[in-house]
Amino acid sequence: MIAPTAVAPTVRQAAETLAQSLTPSTLRAQNPNSRQSLATGAAGIVLLHIERAHTGLGSWQTAHTWVKAATHNQISADDHACLYFGVPAVAFVLSAADAGGTTRYGATLRRIDTHLTALAHRRVDLALERIRRGQRPAFAEYDLLHGLTGIGAYLLTRTPGNDALGRILQYLVRLTEPLRTDGRSLPGWWARHGPNLRDSSGLRGGHANLGMAHGVAGPLALLAQAMRAGITVDRHTDAIGRICAFLDTWRRRTNFGTWWPQWITMDDLPTGRPNQSGPGRPSWCYGTPGLARAQQLAGIATGDDHRRHLAEDSLVACLSDPTQLDQIIDASLCHGWAGLYQTTLRASRDALTSQMSTRLPHLTEVLTRHAAERPETAGLLEGRTGLALALHSAVDAKPPISGWDTCLMIN
Repeated sequence: MIAPTAVAPTVRQAAETLAQSLTPSTLRAQNPNSRQSLATGAAGIVLLHIERAHTGLGSWQTAHTWVKAATHNQISADDHACLYFGVPAVAFVLSAADAGGTTRYGATLRRIDTHLTALAHRRVDLALERIRRGQRPAFAEYDLLHGLTGIGAYLLTRTPGNDALGRILQYLVRLTEPLRTDGRSLPGWWARHGPNLRDSSGLRGGHANLGMAHGVAGPLALLAQAMRAGITVDRHTDAIGRICAFLDTWRRRTNFGTWWPQWITMDDLPTGRPNQSGPGRPSWCYGTPGLARAQQLAGIATGDDHRRHLAEDSLVACLSDPTQLDQIIDASLCHGWAGLYQTTLRASRDALTSQMSTRLPHLTEVLTRHAAERPETAGLLEGRTGLALALHSAVDAKPPISGWDTCLMIN
């Protein structure tokens, strides 16, 4: 659904105001190394200026100035580099500039891709060795923000025929298989630590994370997107089925519809009930929107219309539930209104009915109101950049030209 003509200029102006507030002075207080961060640094801000250049609202010179700011220091290619930091982050940004058939950073990208492919193979090797030892993973091994799912998201967009992508998909299939440790069988993605890495004292025996940012919804979305693109590996469909079956086991209902807990702990397993008593905030990172989109993609990829209906109905119900919506306290992409809008926009374009698209105008109004409050932080996931990008999408309710929201795995 297109934003009403009377509203679109207001939305566009709100996005413009936020974009103009992001100047090089924004980076002065930052650690120089953090500039290569997609979440908080210049690399994320580049995506906004690239999208603006693609649409004719900004210049490629401005975008390039931000590219230079993001790459001013040595770019990390060590074993911790990921979609949101280091070589993969920079590669993702440059490939967004090359979207639409125009090559702007082609030679640079080809050089970077050599390092990125080597990184992907090293990280897969480390992950498979961990599985062979029978040890449980950290979610940073596999998740979207820090792990192999994020690297796979880039490769699927940039070089889908890359053998490194095939190995990542094979690894994710292995990850879905049960892993027997400490005398019990657990899902292969069961993290050895708690969801808060700084304080896991409250979670004996780690947890199974369900969210899109750090949990199994990210791998599910990547497996589904790869299948939609015609790229599969052995037992690919089985892996999607195992993840969906786990989500079905822990699915819960309210009067407004279906929801899923953020994570499952050892204490939840004997009872078969999550400690979480009701739906959390409807966020991209951990809430129903991200989980619904991942399952919608899985349903589309496997031809499972029941899964599609379940996912889409859960998102529509979430958007209709004031109790859930009242839990949103900011406009951020990660866990606020911007992420809810962008996820709903993407899901609505694949939806079997128009129920989601009819809610986009209201979400646009809410986004525009929050834009006037000018979030303090500048970054992509929790600051003005992410809000401005969602507003650009909201002007005409169309996906971004640059494909920047691939880093959310909702594209």
